Amino acid sequence: MPTLILTAKDLRSLYSVELGLTAVERAFRAHGLGEALMPPKVYLSLPKYDGDFRAMPAFLDGSAGVKWVNAHPRNPEKHNLPTVRALYILSDPDTASPLAILDGTLLTAWRTGAAAGVASKFLAKKGPRTLGLVGSGVQARVFIDAHRAIYGELELLLSDVSESAAKALQAEKGGRVASLQEACGADIVCTSTPVRSPIVKREWIRAGTHINAMGADAPGKQELEPRILTDGRVFIDDTEQATHSGEVNVPLHDGLFKEEQIAGTLGEVVAGKKRGRSGDEITVFDSTGLALQDVALARALYDVALKRGVGQQMDIVGG
Repeated sequence: MPTLILTAKDLRSLYSVELGLTAVERAFRAHGLGEALMPPKVYLSLPKYDGDFRAMPAFLDGSAGVKWVNAHPRNPEKHNLPTVRALYILSDPDTASPLAILDGTLLTAWRTGAAAGVASKFLAKKGPRTLGLVGSGVQARVFIDAHRAIYGELELLLSDVSESAAKALQAEKGGRVASLQEACGADIVCTSTPVRSPIVKREWIRAGTHINAMGADAPGKQELEPRILTDGRVFIDDTEQATHSGEVNVPLHDGLFKEEQIAGTLGEVVAGKKRGRSGDEITVFDSTGLALQDVALARALYDVALKRGVGQQMDIVGG
């Protein structure tokens, strides 16, 4: 069975934000209902190279796959390369044949943006008017696209430690370059920074705000003051991953937040098993990134590629 090779260029011709939102919401629902398989992601830490690799396998809806992804925060300055790069292998669980090999870098960005959008759909107040971006890099762009697909036009408040990065995002997506405090005062706040010390202060967060905490994805990373978690209702994507490497990992380790204070997983909310927002409470979605999101979106892109005849078929694995 030949393997379909899908490059970044191919994927751009196939992807739509709506496709991503639909696939990722399905992944969360399956996770909440226990209808999928997702072993814990495996970390290969390489401090000598200022980064790590992660292997992320999953099975969902008759498709199996694994993503090999890195996180090298110094890649842009050292090598003029993205911080995150990835390759995805989609397999047929019946024959074990590799159905497709996909660019995983775009896949990762798109499914992360869609995850934030799905979280806001289920946890944010109805009719938000402002979207605050804490961090104005690649992820901020997909956060904006996902939220615009759900809510239409929103006032964008763009912040970054690099003013030039915020201005570049403004030139591309519109909105207004704002201070960190202003961005944190939005109806929905999306954070995507690699910091290891909180930068989002409790006093900046208004009642009724929803926060997508997307930056913490490894032990020791933390973007929010712990009091935001204790004052709000916290939903995670996966217990094993979040407690190990999500936004809650440092407060849990320091005894400032307890696991029993977690309100549930986003999948449980999407599946209707847990209550989401109620009134003007602060809600937080702690995202570490699920392999289920990857396999769901990879399969959706593969199916569209087959229908449109996109990509190159190659015999890679011997029979």
